[in-house]
Amino acid sequence: MEFLGATQLASYCGPKRGCLLPDIAPTTTTKDTYQAYCLPGYRHLSTWRPGLFHKVVSVPPNDDSGQFNPSGQPPTVLLGLRSSLRARYSTHDWHHANMVQLKGSKVSRYCAGRLNVDSVRLMQDKDQLTYQMQEESRRNLVERISNIDYWRSELMYELECLLKENQVLETTKKRLECAVDELQGPLKIAVECLYHREKRKGIDLVHDDVEKNLIKETDVFKECQEILKKLAQKISQQLGINRDAQHALEQDLSDKNSAHFIDEKCFNLRNTSDSINFYYGVEKADKIVSVPATWAKFSEDNIRYSQHARANSVKLREDAEVALESTSEDMWNQFISTNLAFNKRIAEVADAKNKFQTQLARVLQEIFQTEDTIILLERSIKAKEYPLKVAQTRLEGRTKRPNIELCRDAPQFQLVTEVYTIGDTIQTLKQRLQEACDTLHMLMVNKSNLEHDIAVKANSLYIDKKCMDMRKVFPSTPRLIGYT
Repeated sequence: MEFLGATQLASYCGPKRGCLLPDIAPTTTTKDTYQAYCLPGYRHLSTWRPGLFHKVVSVPPNDDSGQFNPSGQPPTVLLGLRSSLRARYSTHDWHHANMVQLKGSKVSRYCAGRLNVDSVRLMQDKDQLTYQMQEESRRNLVERISNIDYWRSELMYELECLLKENQVLETTKKRLECAVDELQGPLKIAVECLYHREKRKGIDLVHDDVEKNLIKETDVFKECQEILKKLAQKISQQLGINRDAQHALEQDLSDKNSAHFIDEKCFNLRNTSDSINFYYGVEKADKIVSVPATWAKFSEDNIRYSQHARANSVKLREDAEVALESTSEDMWNQFISTNLAFNKRIAEVADAKNKFQTQLARVLQEIFQTEDTIILLERSIKAKEYPLKVAQTRLEGRTKRPNIELCRDAPQFQLVTEVYTIGDTIQTLKQRLQEACDTLHMLMVNKSNLEHDIAVKANSLYIDKKCMDMRKVFPSTPRLIGYT
């Protein structure tokens, strides 16, 4: 049996609150989470509590032995004091309290029922909204993946075309470089031919058609080299631009692949996936750097830049092909023209040499004849000395005739005439001998000149033939246009 006042420990007794219904209980079912509330019309117990009981209850909860009473219940009051206690509630209060409790329970159940129905409806609405949002997100992801696939295919196609163009342009550049290298040989031969022809001597050191064509040939070769080198430099610059476009396409394609992988991974996520987790505040982080319009324009600009680079590459390749063809034709024409000039000059020098050799043979023959004539003239002069001696001896002998015998008779006239005649003959023969000697000297000088000219012609002929031997090897047309 307990005291009448022990009912203050009931769950509905507590401080008075201004609300009819209790607070909504937490989701946990722990006993400590429920809070006490008071029914309407109840008074605070402290307003009618007896002073004695109040004092008894206020004492520390120790038992008779002085030990601490952990139950917190007031000690049992002695039987003698029970009659002095007043009743706290009446029967009417008790019935009224029960009725109020039942009405409060009905109101609570009604509100709880409404709350449950509304909660079910709210959950259904939110479930449907969540499902719709997820489906909309899935559709957006599918559309985004489709857009990424489209631009990926465009980028891959453009990248493939650009790589092929770069490869063809690299081949054209190598052809130009090979053509420039191939021109080094003919250019060196042309310069060597000019140096060799500087070794010509005398009158053969002439500015002839061969020299003119060789100078023109070196100029043509150098001009062709400059044209091809400039084209190779332009192609190198264009290759740099193409590599920039290729890098942009590859970077964009790599980003598209990463985005496709991420969006596809996000598309495949389900409510039952293991990799899902809470990331609070992620919706507030704004790391966006583009919108769909600028996103598409970025890839479109990369593709247009690559297409523009490919168009310039195609034009450069066409220019290179035209330049290779034209330079090859010009070099071949000039090479043939120089060779024709060489052949013509060799024929002229050979003809002049042959004529000089023929003339030299005739001069030698005349020299031999002149030498024979000189010998004959000397013999003839020598032979005329004895008749002159005889005539002069006779005249000198007849000067010794005595007195009147020194007569200018016929023998005297004949001897005088003979001496004069023989003397004139000797003088004439000596004059002719001098003329023969002068002629022989002239012939010897002419012979020397002819021999010198023949040697000069032989030297020129040797040089030109040597140049022609050097020019037997000339790059073929395929090699001149860069093919190896």
